[in-house]
Amino acid sequence: MQQDILINWSPQETRVAVVESGAVQEVHVERALERGLVGNIYLGKVARVLPGMQSAFIDIGLERAAFLHVADLWQRPLEGESLPAHRHSAPVKPIEKQVFEGQTLMVQVIKDPIGTKGARLSTQISVAGRMLVFLPQDEHIGVSQKIPAALRDALRARLQALASEAENEGRIGGFILRTNAEDASDAELAEDMAYLRKAWARIKQASVQQPPTSLLHQDLSLLQRVLRDLTSERTSAIRIDSSEQFHALAAFGREFMPAAAAHLQHYKGERPIFDLFSVDEEITKALGRRVDLKSGGYLIIDQTEALTTIDVNTGGFVGARNFDDTVFKTNLEAALAIARQLRLRNLGGIVIIDFIDMALPEHQQAVLAELRKQLARDRVKTQVGNFSALGLVEMTRKRVRESLAQLLSQGCDQCQGTGRVRTARTVAYDILREILREARQFNPKEFRIVATPAVVDMLLDEENVHLAGLSDFIGKPISLQAESSIGPDQYDIVLL
Repeated sequence: MQQDILINWSPQETRVAVVESGAVQEVHVERALERGLVGNIYLGKVARVLPGMQSAFIDIGLERAAFLHVADLWQRPLEGESLPAHRHSAPVKPIEKQVFEGQTLMVQVIKDPIGTKGARLSTQISVAGRMLVFLPQDEHIGVSQKIPAALRDALRARLQALASEAENEGRIGGFILRTNAEDASDAELAEDMAYLRKAWARIKQASVQQPPTSLLHQDLSLLQRVLRDLTSERTSAIRIDSSEQFHALAAFGREFMPAAAAHLQHYKGERPIFDLFSVDEEITKALGRRVDLKSGGYLIIDQTEALTTIDVNTGGFVGARNFDDTVFKTNLEAALAIARQLRLRNLGGIVIIDFIDMALPEHQQAVLAELRKQLARDRVKTQVGNFSALGLVEMTRKRVRESLAQLLSQGCDQCQGTGRVRTARTVAYDILREILREARQFNPKEFRIVATPAVVDMLLDEENVHLAGLSDFIGKPISLQAESSIGPDQYDIVLL
């Protein structure tokens, strides 16, 4: 399936859309003032050690201290030993015996700050290139798990041979072969190795010259990551609407990623580039709860801090011969749509899917197979469980950056993030109770209610009998003033 990559650039924001068969599959946004931190390397300073949590807070010069867990501390192997392939399976010394307050550490961001949580760090440093990831502290030679198992041993042997040549020259360090290096030549791999070692040398030099909390290395910009991470053999064109950035990206690509740079095109059309595939419309839809399916069914997607829930509904779909077929076909279509929405919205963490109940086990297995098939196209790691006893499917998708909703929207000040506000009648009754309380404490000439037009209309129309009764009971006149600039459940009671 061929894909187009569209890049809309402006000085304040870069937006990238990945389109397959005319449908937007992924949206990436990078703002000049909010650029992500994952991959950045800092010279951090230990601000506080928390033995009870086996973690430490590290000052890396950001607004909030970053978080380092003991599991993310690099364990230096003993003399004559090599680090195990799975570092976390080795015995780990308590964090209070490894770091201390005031200590400087070279750290790398492995997860961006999200909400009130600071960035998560690791002292296991890695530097990503086009085809390889360099591990300066290890001698491990690895291959991406996304590469077919039958090819891994041969690729690992090739990589080991290339690394050994460098080690003979006194250069150490390990490498992991990235997915897009499956067909790379030895010359390309060797070139990437040399580039990464140069980058590491610059980082080490900066670490002894710069003061604590300094940024030592910044990951590539979104524009550059398009060539490194998003381009594949399925990419037919990469179109960018900025002449200046097109030439800068082309120069970068010719030096480091010539095959990917060959797909670059400068878009000169009069229509905004995102209008080509209605990308802005898709982004607007991706910020909503409801996703309509072609069959007439629909999804309801609710994202919370803890997890994301997806509810599948048949809606008006009655096209199948019987109810079981209707449910099955709706769930099959939903499986494809869910995989796309996870990519488009960049939803991570735990995801609970409530498919429509299916009576036949073979239908359940077919829907699960379709979901796993569609998720296999995801460049982010996912894991999918089976149907639970309650008919739910639990899955996880690795979370490495903010979701599209977290990036482009914020919580509602009026509803405090609940998505709901009190009705006009509820607010009206609150006001009547508040006036009664005020009348017992104060003796004004008049009470004036300042509220939204909807609440004022409610008090003048459906609740006018109660308003008049309250006025008679307290022996004071009550006047009304509509104010459209205040929130739907806000009001004020003025004593005159």
